[in-house]
Amino acid sequence: MVECIIVSTPFVPGHKITKNIGFTWGLIVRSRGLGGNIVAGLRTITGGEIHEYTQLLNESRSQALDRMKDHATEMGANAVISVGFDSSEIGQSMTEVLAYGTAVVIEPETAPSNPVRLT
Repeated sequence: MVECIIVSTPFVPGHKITKNIGFTWGLIVRSRGLGGNIVAGLRTITGGEIHEYTQLLNESRSQALDRMKDHATEMGANAVISVGFDSSEIGQSMTEVLAYGTAVVIEPETAPSNPVRLT
């Protein structure tokens, strides 16, 4: 299976876009368990980073990216460009994380690159 390339830029260096397939996304809604919320709540008393929530959000972003890759691949893409994230709270205990971008088909650039010149 061909790996789907994910970039935050509107292009993939060394490649050309041969087909623009369209908008793609990956979505996940997660909730920290009651025990995790209690521990995180206690950490807010002393201040500093709340590691339980940092870990939860890192895992959520990773899963949202994986779902976006899967969606793009199902659409026939081998890359996603202009990737970004959005997140929001649902109620007081759930977080939604959305990864989104443009699904495209790319191929390696065969023409030699030319330097940009300002005249």
